[in-house]
Amino acid sequence: MTGFLGPNGAGKSTTMRMITGLTPPTSGTSEVAGRPYRQLPNPGREVGVLLDASAQHPGRTGREVLSLSARTQGVGSQRVDELLDLVGLAGPAAKRRVRGYSLGMRQRLGIAHAFIGDPRVLILDEPANGLDPEGIFWMRGLLRDFADRGGTVLLSSHLLREVEAVADRLVVIGGGRIVANGTKAELLAAGGVRVRALDPATLRVALERAGLAVTEGAEGALIVQAEAEQVGQVAASISAVLIELRPVDTGGLEELFLTLTAAEAKETAR
Repeated sequence: MTGFLGPNGAGKSTTMRMITGLTPPTSGTSEVAGRPYRQLPNPGREVGVLLDASAQHPGRTGREVLSLSARTQGVGSQRVDELLDLVGLAGPAAKRRVRGYSLGMRQRLGIAHAFIGDPRVLILDEPANGLDPEGIFWMRGLLRDFADRGGTVLLSSHLLREVEAVADRLVVIGGGRIVANGTKAELLAAGGVRVRALDPATLRVALERAGLAVTEGAEGALIVQAEAEQVGQVAASISAVLIELRPVDTGGLEELFLTLTAAEAKETAR
């Protein structure tokens, strides 16, 4: 599961529209499942897409929306019942016209629509928009289960804590350019590790001899730009007694996002 992040206007939705063939790129190409999206013979069976939860015919019922999509993709009608139940729109809600749905209900219908063809890839633009806290928790479990069963998810969201809770990888863009790309652990560990020892001066010398960048931290700690395992190995080689060794608290994804996008904004302004 890849979290696709960036401030408003950075290009997230446009990128997703280019991937799915709705907006032609001025340069470059994109492929899904090894070929351009428009060349997929039955794209809904390969890629489930949710770009705008409001893009449903307001005069149709929830069941009719899914039934038409199922028929178009060659999916059995039992799949419609399964998904209505899965997204919490079974019963009377399935018979209501979409114009009477709340934003959260439309979002659930859009998610069901993305799943209708039993795809192996999901491309979702702000799928949590309009969902209440219970709905967000439900969606998190649904997508995490899909990914754990071998599916691939590209998920954009402005709810950074939700992305941090479920994503395996992060791509951050600003001004139409990628400013960070890597696993969640790699990007959130960019602050290095904090280490304290009974003899910090000796440990610092050993760390610098090992080629690691070291700076002074608060309370006599050392901030080292390295993995905790590397620092621990250096400490063990000189029999140093450590009283603290942990990743630097970077403030999580929210602080990382603000730092990266602010830096990109300054660069663009120049």
